Amino acid sequence: MKGSNIAIATAVTGLIALGTLTATPAVAAGKEKCYGVAKAGKNDCATKNSSCAGTATADNQSDAFVVLPKGLCDKLAGGSKQSS
Repeated sequence: MKGSNIAIATAVTGLIALGTLTATPAVAAGKEKCYGVAKAGKNDCATKNSSCAGTATADNQSDAFVVLPKGLCDKLAGGSKQSS
């Protein structure tokens, strides 16, 4: 019985870890990175000067991005598909 509990716990832990890995800011189909529009602390992933999401130090930081539906970035003032 203890062996089956360990197996179940291992399986659940693996599924949780897999869910965490797939929740990273990989850009899915129909989405694109939009630079220069994130508010301070609201960026989706690393910048040139930091390694974590949520670390942009200024609004509209040119190297910080958010993931948006394709086509929306072009409609936002200051939005760019490339980091500067």
